[in-house]
Amino acid sequence: MNDALIALSNDIEEWARRAAFRSADDIPRLRRDPRWLPDFTPASIEERCHAVSAFRGRLDDLRIADDDVAGQVDLRLLRSVLNRMEWDTDVLRNWERDAVFLVGQILGPWFDLLLPRPPFSAEVQAGLIEVARSIPERVSLAEENLRRAGVADLARVAALELRGMRERFRASVEALDGVVADDMLRELRLLAPAAGGALEMFGDWLDAEASGFAPSVPVGREKFVWFLRNIAFIAEEPEELVRAALQDYRRAVLAETVTRNRFRDLAPDPIAATIDDQVQRQVAQEAEVRAFSEREGLLSQPDGLQRYHVAPMPAYLEPIRFLGVTDDLTDQDRLDQDGVSYMPPPRPDLPYFYAANARDPRLGIIHEGAHYKQLALSWANPDPVRRRYVDSVANEGIAFYNEELMLLAGLFDDAPHSQEVVHNFNRLRSLRVVVDVNLATGVFSLDEAIDFFVRLVPMDVETAREECAMYLATPGLAMSYHVGKQQLLRLVTDAMVAEGESFSLQRLHDRVWQNGNVPFSLQRWEILGDRSDLDAIEATPARA
Repeated sequence: MNDALIALSNDIEEWARRAAFRSADDIPRLRRDPRWLPDFTPASIEERCHAVSAFRGRLDDLRIADDDVAGQVDLRLLRSVLNRMEWDTDVLRNWERDAVFLVGQILGPWFDLLLPRPPFSAEVQAGLIEVARSIPERVSLAEENLRRAGVADLARVAALELRGMRERFRASVEALDGVVADDMLRELRLLAPAAGGALEMFGDWLDAEASGFAPSVPVGREKFVWFLRNIAFIAEEPEELVRAALQDYRRAVLAETVTRNRFRDLAPDPIAATIDDQVQRQVAQEAEVRAFSEREGLLSQPDGLQRYHVAPMPAYLEPIRFLGVTDDLTDQDRLDQDGVSYMPPPRPDLPYFYAANARDPRLGIIHEGAHYKQLALSWANPDPVRRRYVDSVANEGIAFYNEELMLLAGLFDDAPHSQEVVHNFNRLRSLRVVVDVNLATGVFSLDEAIDFFVRLVPMDVETAREECAMYLATPGLAMSYHVGKQQLLRLVTDAMVAEGESFSLQRLHDRVWQNGNVPFSLQRWEILGDRSDLDAIEATPARA
């Protein structure tokens, strides 16, 4: 490994812990100093641009031998990281356009600090006080940004999220009774009225001002193709991604319909009676899935790999769970800890994914559990450059691929209705590609995208509007599940053909999971010696 490249990677990571925006998603989540607060002022954006430029200069000065494929891959990973910084700052500009994003920068650190299981250290408790104290001032900064460049649809979504926030933030604080030190709780109780009040008034302000904000505007095809080539390392054209997704959607609809018809006389699976029952069942089934993966020769389960479990949704997270994925997948400094996903108590009207897990916890184990395993294995990668997040296509592609892999391998032979759900997952995620890509490239207007979801998922208009507004703000994320799965399927089948009788599915999966942060076009180069995707990608101009 190249020492200068590793040093640059480490410097970028340390800088990103301080300067990168907070993400609501769990895959890019960074472990930060507990007192860290995101900075979204115009001055900080200028500093960020200067830092990226300096890192880019150091990257351009690196000399990696052409025949050092691993080093060349690492070089491109760092370039992707810097390109994403530029994309977020200069192209998406959510730091001044997106009220939902800004709510996440203001209150998200509170949510993130509370994700690991208690006990909370003194540093974390001090961080909670820092967040609560900062909220009124940071709301004012967000309003300044949005007055200049706010987007109407995103402002309306944020206003909905902030309804009742005065009481909801107070409830989150009160639920920390017995969890944080008494003196810390007293301080938080003093800060809660101003913090919660500022958030609720921010929502009222957004509701009143949204009509004067700008309409949602797509990034456009040219910039989206730049994203595909220079961040996600995808060689396909946007239209090819849509066609592949529609083809898989049709396959999923048929598979779901046939499966439902086949088991039409079978009673629906019951929801767990209590959250404790669900937790206990998940513990047993997680062990069963691990054993199944080993027995069927699908994926190794190293002794050092910890467990992925579920736990009851903490009362201090429940009022604010809109702020992100309610799990803690640990990080590269906590590989000795189990991953955990928080679940609400089982009930008939649970949201889509919670309901699936309450009926059969394996439906979560094969996706979120796959995330935990992939990240834990990648964080232990001997190459430190590959321990870091690059783009969600590889990570989400692995987890989505794992769903159908487990179905085909027979994991759900004892659960016909869960087979139906896996096909339904495929149906939904295929449609998300169509909406995500067509919104980004301007093929769909916002209203057309909403109508598409309402007709084909189906879903209600309000939920469809919220999802589509998010896709406009973060193009390329919703497509990542299906696009990554298709790329991994191609890699696996091509490796089967190339290796013939010597091919081992488990050996290939072990390698892919360990390198699960690496885009598949780069993995193809290493595993198959195939540069065709990369050659097509690098024919694209290098700036957005």
